[in-house]
Amino acid sequence: MITYNTDGVKMPAIKKRQTTAWIKAVAGAYGKTVGDIGYMFVGDERIIETNREYLGHDYYTDIITFDYCDGDTINGDLVISLDTVRSNAELFGKDYDEELHRVIIHGILHLCGINDKGPGEREIMEAAENKALAMR
Repeated sequence: MITYNTDGVKMPAIKKRQTTAWIKAVAGAYGKTVGDIGYMFVGDERIIETNREYLGHDYYTDIITFDYCDGDTINGDLVISLDTVRSNAELFGKDYDEELHRVIIHGILHLCGINDKGPGEREIMEAAENKALAMR
């Protein structure tokens, strides 16, 4: 089950049924099934609190992914800062809706086993995001 919640921000204008079907299709493309996925949309102040508390990082980010996967079933909590998504959309000259969906699927790709911190991994993640966005 995929849930969408907010903490201190207005729910973004996403089509939940379509987004859920899309997430399941992307996970399926990696041989994964969707278990329990919880999205929490927040603002910058909440994301930095979460980043400090759970990861020891003192900076803003667009998404934090908590991975509770079990075998080929993906489970996790994904915390997304809508403020940072908006800032990044402006910074990169992207449409807000496209950037939001890129971040929504970014967390799912992490749960599917794709990383983006090591050498060459950022490019692999970006290609996976683009492929997933094309499936929308």
